[in-house]
Amino acid sequence: MTVRDAAATRQRILEHARRRFARHGYAAITVKGVADAAGVSPNLITRYFGGKDGLFLAATRVELPVSDSFDGDRSTLGARLAASIVRRWFGAPGEDPLLVLQRAAGERPEAAEALASFLDANSLEPLHHHLRDSGLDDASARGRAAAIDAFVLGVSTRRRVLRAELGEPAALEAWLGATIQRLADG
Repeated sequence: MTVRDAAATRQRILEHARRRFARHGYAAITVKGVADAAGVSPNLITRYFGGKDGLFLAATRVELPVSDSFDGDRSTLGARLAASIVRRWFGAPGEDPLLVLQRAAGERPEAAEALASFLDANSLEPLHHHLRDSGLDDASARGRAAAIDAFVLGVSTRRRVLRAELGEPAALEAWLGATIQRLADG
């Protein structure tokens, strides 16, 4: 097997694992089930990932380009963040590693810890710094960032984990943008 084949096989396994973990959570998924879906031997999952826990960790590596939303004035922050959030929510359903972490957080303490650490490093702190750099004092920036973070996580959980319909993408984006902006402005 060439390196290229191994890389493609590893990627195929991860894609199937992400979908399955996102749809069914951690407990319901088996290595054999992921292997069957990916068309590989369960031994390959053990070889590439060390087993179910390693596969889960690899499948939940998340990229959240929240800092891309910071280019611009604070007065339009809500609209920029909302557009980014709605794009993610309505993008590739069932394959988003952040969704996998959100759903697994209730059943796996390490998933909850990974989600909290990820959000702190990739959402809360960058948002805090952006708000502080936009002229707010440190305490106000930290408080507003925490409020935005909690609001978005709550709405995300309601929509993506509890699967509540919260409206069409355009209406949801407008509502999120206005609410985030109110929180950013204090």
